[in-house]
Amino acid sequence: MAGNASRLRTHRPPRRRLTEPAAVRWTLTAIALVFVGLFLVLPLASVFIEAFSRGLGAYRSAITEPDALAALRLTFTAAAFAVPANLVFGVCAGWAIGKFRFRGRGLLITLIDLPFAVSPVISGMVFVLLFGRQGVLGPWMVEHDLRVVFAVPGIILATIFVSFPFVAREIIPIMEATGTEEEEAARVLGAGGLQTFFRVTLPNVKWGVLYGVILANARAMGEFGAVSVVSGHIRGETNTLPLHVEILYNEYNFQAAFAVASLLALLALVTLVIKTIVERRAAITESPGDPVESSEWVSKSAA
Repeated sequence: MAGNASRLRTHRPPRRRLTEPAAVRWTLTAIALVFVGLFLVLPLASVFIEAFSRGLGAYRSAITEPDALAALRLTFTAAAFAVPANLVFGVCAGWAIGKFRFRGRGLLITLIDLPFAVSPVISGMVFVLLFGRQGVLGPWMVEHDLRVVFAVPGIILATIFVSFPFVAREIIPIMEATGTEEEEAARVLGAGGLQTFFRVTLPNVKWGVLYGVILANARAMGEFGAVSVVSGHIRGETNTLPLHVEILYNEYNFQAAFAVASLLALLALVTLVIKTIVERRAAITESPGDPVESSEWVSKSAA
């Protein structure tokens, strides 16, 4: 009987492979490739074709003129302030939401998602109504000779607002998935709060943090709507690269507009490459995050 049972177990019919016919697979693949080619590859290629339509000299002069360089510097400046600010806020918010249960937690999550729900133009208008000359704080700021709207501080504030959800939204699911067991073990073994955070909590979410920083940086450099409202379009002073492209295009200087736009396209491609590298590194690491380092540290502390 035992032999018959083992023979029945070994001679089970193979499971049918759940796949589509070859014609369906090829059709869907062709549709996807055509869609990507028409809406992604073709527009990107047209940007570079138009940018170099008058030769390399015209391209070089378009991207090295003083206004273009000033716009590039302002774009990097806004991102340099916005990304670290969002990194600190995102890690703190993700740690609080992912590791603790408290009253108002749902409201905090909703507020983090607010920039996704509000139009960027409305976001810029909020700062105008708050810091503008006729705004709530406008008279006080005029009295103390402080400028936010139509100045660099307003651009930085608008950039921070539109990009701050990315880091928090990337690490909250990882924080919730890892739980609090390792942190509790570290505290039982005598680790302090900061030591537990930097040696246990942060290593578990490092890939999520890096991925969120990449997305926040991409949004900060490419933001148009909110920055357009608060900038005032002062050429050479408050124009970022997207705003400078708009001005050149409105002046019918198409070659220069596409040349400057190619810089944004190159920044996007570099961001995409970095994002792909981070995803591959995260894929070969234990999920979620990389809990091996923190577990080993807890074990060594116990020893």
